[in-house]
Amino acid sequence: MAKGPGLYSDIGKKARDLLYRDYQTDHKFSITTYSPTGVAITSSGTKKGELFLADVNTQLKKKNVTTDVKVDTNSNLFTTITVDEPAPGLKTILSFKVPDQRSGKLELQYLHDYAGISTSVGLTANPIVNFSGVVGTDAISLGTDVAFDTKAGTFTKCNAGLSFIQHDLIAALTLNDKGDTLNASYYQSLRPLTGTAIGGEIAHSFSTNENTITIGTQHALDPLTTVKARVNNFGKASALIQHEWRPKSLFTISGEVDTKSVEKSAKFGLALALKP
Repeated sequence: MAKGPGLYSDIGKKARDLLYRDYQTDHKFSITTYSPTGVAITSSGTKKGELFLADVNTQLKKKNVTTDVKVDTNSNLFTTITVDEPAPGLKTILSFKVPDQRSGKLELQYLHDYAGISTSVGLTANPIVNFSGVVGTDAISLGTDVAFDTKAGTFTKCNAGLSFIQHDLIAALTLNDKGDTLNASYYQSLRPLTGTAIGGEIAHSFSTNENTITIGTQHALDPLTTVKARVNNFGKASALIQHEWRPKSLFTISGEVDTKSVEKSAKFGLALALKP
């Protein structure tokens, strides 16, 4: 595990990945190829019902600079330029979308043994300014994540979080949606050699007085095959199996069923990622 508290987005990430990552009900396909000059080209397609979305991403790495250019089916051009460690612990990210002239954003990330800071500002006359900061150690940390709209003069986001890590156990508590939603999550690695882990999340909405409880688990059948399952208090049960049939090439099948409405058809998702 990395030294230091990390960024705010790392709070509760282990539990979120266990409970939500790779679950899907769409059909996705991606293939990555590399040119002789080292340029990576990734073509992706997603089928959502009757809708099909596609994009092509080109990535070029030169020393500590990574440039990503993506074009989608709506003729949008996304560009991201990342400069890794122009100074120790610092990362700079510039992103923009064409033809959206208000999409430009500059982000700075800084990691220290006892702090992690990320701040971004929109490249417009009246930008939205984001700031997140975490202080602590790799065992316990406290952080906040806020966004301020300079045009309206109001905060559009105000979150806070606490993370506790001890050996194979990770617990997190976050207050989101300007204090309206309280999330508590838990992750524990049971058998590192087999990738066996359990996790859970409780989300309480103060405005609706509604609770959402999700629990899940994962286990590696072998070094290349992983199975996961989850269920929530609304009766939605999901499972997936993921197989790495060659290095970095993954085949994933997932399904979801509503146990409180068994007459409804189960939903299935398929994802195939090919890399040389």
